[in-house]
Amino acid sequence: MITPIKSFCYTHRYALVFWALVILRMLFNAVLPLMDKTEARYGEIARIMSETGNWITPQIDYGIPFWAKPPLSTWASAGSISIFGSAEFFVRLPYLIVVVLLALFISKYRTNPQQAYYLPGIIFISLPEVYLHAGVVSTDTFLTLSIAMTMLGFWEAMQEHSKRYWGYLFFAGLGIGLLAKGPIVGVLTLPPLGIWVLLTKNFKKVFSKLPWFSGTALTLLISLPWYGMAEVKTPGFLDYFLVGEHFERYFNSEWKGDKYGFPKQQPMGIAWLFLVAFLVPWSIAMFHLVLRKGKSFIQQPWLLFLSLWALWTPFFFTTSKSLIHPYILPSCLPIALGIVYYWQDLRYKKTYTSIALGLPLLLLAIYLSGFAKPLYENTTDKYLIEAATEDLPWYALEKKTYSSQFYSKGKVALLTREEFLEKITLKTAFFIFMTKTQWEALDPEIQSQFSLYRDNKKRGVYRYSPK
Repeated sequence: MITPIKSFCYTHRYALVFWALVILRMLFNAVLPLMDKTEARYGEIARIMSETGNWITPQIDYGIPFWAKPPLSTWASAGSISIFGSAEFFVRLPYLIVVVLLALFISKYRTNPQQAYYLPGIIFISLPEVYLHAGVVSTDTFLTLSIAMTMLGFWEAMQEHSKRYWGYLFFAGLGIGLLAKGPIVGVLTLPPLGIWVLLTKNFKKVFSKLPWFSGTALTLLISLPWYGMAEVKTPGFLDYFLVGEHFERYFNSEWKGDKYGFPKQQPMGIAWLFLVAFLVPWSIAMFHLVLRKGKSFIQQPWLLFLSLWALWTPFFFTTSKSLIHPYILPSCLPIALGIVYYWQDLRYKKTYTSIALGLPLLLLAIYLSGFAKPLYENTTDKYLIEAATEDLPWYALEKKTYSSQFYSKGKVALLTREEFLEKITLKTAFFIFMTKTQWEALDPEIQSQFSLYRDNKKRGVYRYSPK
């Protein structure tokens, strides 16, 4: 029998572990710079939105619309910037909040009341893919939120004596997903739900339990106004976003119409490798559970639901060569819940937990040791910007980075080689970003008029001092 004192210590031990993980993630969010390309790009888009007050059309640069993604994550970061400022911690704050709220919410899915309240949250947040995205400025965290709302809203709505608001949560999730990343929210939720309904023969219940007409209206009310305003403000958005980003990107790894990224040539089926690698050690734990409890994952409606939810995303992306590891983020929550369900039967749980909790501590040790400093210093221009303290014009030769834009607050202007040579003739001081190759290609006479302030492996920032 567990005494009240033991129960208190047991509960608070898990709470301490959970909040320690959160605080450690907060530390990383505060001290690590926004890195090129993805995170600095979305950070700069949010900064421009906050600065310009244009909340309809995300802009990748002043006056240049960003059509690749809907604005929900940008709204979140831009709102945080508007309230708190543009420090990295505040740009990333909405993503941390989303992950923490999801981790706390899933405590209701403990196997029994004696299970520690924070156990589901600890397993979820200690998944490396989840822990990473608790502090990465991107669209995938909000997509995961919308998918969780859709899936869990559906599950709860299908239960006996369920509250009507769960059905509306299902439709609200779809609407929020359309604002988070687009129609992909339906692609990643509706097929596994349909398969579950077919396998469990819940045809009548699915029509009687969900508010289809008012719920569909809610989905459209949440999402359609922005889509309409975005197309009116920048015609061509819908064609690029719906056809290019959703059809061409999935089926054509060599798609040439990508305005903002680059073709990703991944081996077919790599989504499954991502699923295993970025969920270690819990992916190994789940694999062992499936080997031991395989039949129950089909026989138990809840486990079947979680299995379809977890496996559908990597299955859908199996045939695509144009993908990156964050695409498997929606599978993390159902895998965490599957482990929670079988927690009492899980062998070597202390080993899995130690490894899972040890990974963030290892990252902290690497950060404090300084070994990781060259890695992140070479993937951002933050430190190059900070090295130049004079109030002079900023330029970049032929290509500029998103991090230089973000940390200079949009002051870096792009120069062609001809414009660069013309700028030198004006005999006024300025700062300019150049790659090592560009610098070496300059005439020695021109080089003599520049002084290097700071550089990294990719580029340096130079001050033009006219003779």
